[in-house]
Amino acid sequence: MGPRLRMTRASAVRGTVCAGVLLATMTLMGCPRETGTRPGGDDSRSPGASTASSSAVQSRSPARQSAAQAPVPAGIPRAIPAVRSAEAAPGPGWRPSDGARVVASGPLADEGRRLAGELKLGYAAGPARAGDVELALRPGTGQGPLAAEAYELSARDGKVLVASAGEAGVFYGTRTLLQAVRSGGGLPEGVVRDAPDRAQRGLHLDIARKHFTAEWIEARLRELSALKLNQLALHFSDDQGFRIESDSHPEIVSPQRLTKAEVRRIVALAESLHITVIPEIDSPGHLGAVIAAHPTLQLRNAAGTAARGAIDIANPDAARIVDDLLREYAPLFPGPYFHLGADEYRALMAKNPEASYPRLAARAREKYGPRARVQDLATGWLNDRAALVRTLGKKAKAWNDGFFRGGVVAASKDIEVEYWTGKEIGARPPEEYLKEGRTLVNLNDEYLYYVLGEPNQFKYPTGQRIYEQWSPPVLRGTVPVPGQAGPDRVPGGRLAVWCDRPEAQNAQQVADGIRLPLAAVAQRLWDARKPTLPWQDFTALDARIR
Repeated sequence: MGPRLRMTRASAVRGTVCAGVLLATMTLMGCPRETGTRPGGDDSRSPGASTASSSAVQSRSPARQSAAQAPVPAGIPRAIPAVRSAEAAPGPGWRPSDGARVVASGPLADEGRRLAGELKLGYAAGPARAGDVELALRPGTGQGPLAAEAYELSARDGKVLVASAGEAGVFYGTRTLLQAVRSGGGLPEGVVRDAPDRAQRGLHLDIARKHFTAEWIEARLRELSALKLNQLALHFSDDQGFRIESDSHPEIVSPQRLTKAEVRRIVALAESLHITVIPEIDSPGHLGAVIAAHPTLQLRNAAGTAARGAIDIANPDAARIVDDLLREYAPLFPGPYFHLGADEYRALMAKNPEASYPRLAARAREKYGPRARVQDLATGWLNDRAALVRTLGKKAKAWNDGFFRGGVVAASKDIEVEYWTGKEIGARPPEEYLKEGRTLVNLNDEYLYYVLGEPNQFKYPTGQRIYEQWSPPVLRGTVPVPGQAGPDRVPGGRLAVWCDRPEAQNAQQVADGIRLPLAAVAQRLWDARKPTLPWQDFTALDARIR
């Protein structure tokens, strides 16, 4: 499935192409690229934070001036993720040159200052003149539900225009321009029209079992933004640690933690880079850090044996403390989602939950009727937490093994399924959720799980395997779900870092290990079609544009 190229050329007259007759329409099928750790030096949306001032004029460099006069080779601007379509036109294209400026105003002023700093150009509010890059908000630039992330990027008459219906789209257009300069020296003459295939694109990061500094997380945000990824999920509560400062329950917080001031800084940077930060407090399992401070909440089986990390959901105090935390952290994360976990509850991993945990079974029958089972009590727990975060202005997410077939209680339809495994006992295939009318976000552990220490037969994912074999419809194992896994039903996915053996890699090794997998995920979520650029060329492009 290679790119389809149609090109019409007028005859040459005295070595000059006749005006207006060269037009090439190139529809690309995923030539990937990754912009790694830097979209540039200015991460603030504060007008005073840029390295380029509105009056800045670069000193004239003969080498730079000469390079700017050389035409940019015609063709496809190279970027990761690859642009999805482009129309080539006759002309020299655009290169950064002395005296050129980035022109933007109003809500795009900070985007303009950022790009000016990255390209080492001046910045101005306008009007644009020859050699400039202009950023503009233009309703109608893109169509459909992702119009705010679609953009047009054109080089024409010695100028560049980046236009979108939304600020995120303008930002993504500037990423493509920056990468085109790094990979090919400039932007070829013509028009790029680009938009993502999937709405949710990002990284899921376990900061509970391994502490990562705010600075390290901020570096990942810059890396994500360069790849046009738009989500960072933070799993900050687990058996091994609780990693964000708490006012309501300071007794549960680990010594190594993020302060709320650091979280606000992370969230502010993410917002400036058009990234949503998703908090996750996993319950009713994976709460060992809470149980350590509140041992009476520990779930025990009929023999009195403690269930690791699991709270007793028949104990009303368990709900009170979890709800306290949900209420406390919802305002800290202004995005639309709150992840509730719901996976691997030990009571439901027993062969006979009702026999092993008779207290839970009795409470289920008391609350939901004589036919209710432990799974119904767990489903009711999830629904109650989802109802709470709904009042806090959030949409709930939960892992797929927290949704059960049958039973007398069904999970609320507005809880979004995060599909990660088909390997757990009784795991349901993704088709069942889709038939129920649910949407599924893809975190397929066969391809997208980077688990420190490689326990339980996990292997570190490779970018090449993701790039060549995975796509959003591949929700479980290696086979795509037939038919019903389009963007409306599978709105995206994330690479997930889990720190089961936290000392297996240091933070820099994690960053290095996920670099190419993130780039591959970015490509396949931006354009779900099979990429045409060979993997070796993809990695070479990745090296050029960082």
